[in-house]
Amino acid sequence: MAIKKTEKIWHNGKLIPWDEATVHVTAHVISYGSAVFEGIRCYPTQQGPAVFRLRDHLQRLIHSARIYRMEFPYTLEQLMAASLEVVRVNKLAACYLRPIVLRGYGEVGVNPFPSPVEVYIACWEWGKYLGNEAIEQGVDVCVSSWARMAPNTLPAMSKAAANYMNSQLIRMEAMLNGYVEGIALDPNGYVSEGSGENLFLVYEGTVLTPPLANSILPGITRNTVITLCQDLNIPVREQVIPREMLYVAEEVFFCGTAAEITPIRSIDRIPIGQGGRGPITKKLQEEFFGITSGAKADRHGWLTPVNVPVAAGSR
Repeated sequence: MAIKKTEKIWHNGKLIPWDEATVHVTAHVISYGSAVFEGIRCYPTQQGPAVFRLRDHLQRLIHSARIYRMEFPYTLEQLMAASLEVVRVNKLAACYLRPIVLRGYGEVGVNPFPSPVEVYIACWEWGKYLGNEAIEQGVDVCVSSWARMAPNTLPAMSKAAANYMNSQLIRMEAMLNGYVEGIALDPNGYVSEGSGENLFLVYEGTVLTPPLANSILPGITRNTVITLCQDLNIPVREQVIPREMLYVAEEVFFCGTAAEITPIRSIDRIPIGQGGRGPITKKLQEEFFGITSGAKADRHGWLTPVNVPVAAGSR
């Protein structure tokens, strides 16, 4: 999906024109993938645009940077204020935000420390990640031949750019074989996640999802789904999931900022349940979209109104 550029991007404490947000070809991030980032959605509500779980996303960004020893001089509150400012100045009712922390121009070798750490926040309009019909009809996916990272290789808990080279292999393989998305297994052959989504399944009435030890990203939407299950008295737990459980589950669905809650209708050409969206997936979707649209009460304080500044900016 092509990016529809907006007017301004936040860079190191100030707003700059979209076309000036450039990185030199010899910057450290280009050769070595030394960046961490977030994907955050801003939803249109009756009270105006509101960003979903902004604080949680930016806290994860800070954690991701810390794992890679990337130090930058902005607080969580300053990043939140900057994110809201970017949406306001670009006059968007709904959008996707991309905060990114990267190592820039300054060092040719692997050693990252001499390279400056730069922070950008961009936003643009973005529709349904897996297609407009996917939310209701579901998607056809496969189990990938590419596995997720083993422990002590690349940290799966950091949302790092380098990890998404693995994701690209999973997604390309799936698409070239006629599927919408792929499901990766962990190094031990247990279910991990999609190329850019966490995964849940419903088995004997209980909602299951792999734990962090299965090389998954600690997803914000994943946490949202777990919380909504608890709210709705739907049994939910983290559990190691063998591959074959995917084929006998009553329901399977992806979740993530981009994918939101997307049902899976088949895996490796095997229909899941009745081959469409299941009742628990539908119930969770209704609750999720009810909250993000403002139609249902934001009982967990997940929405941050764009037009109500949270703190003074860093400029």
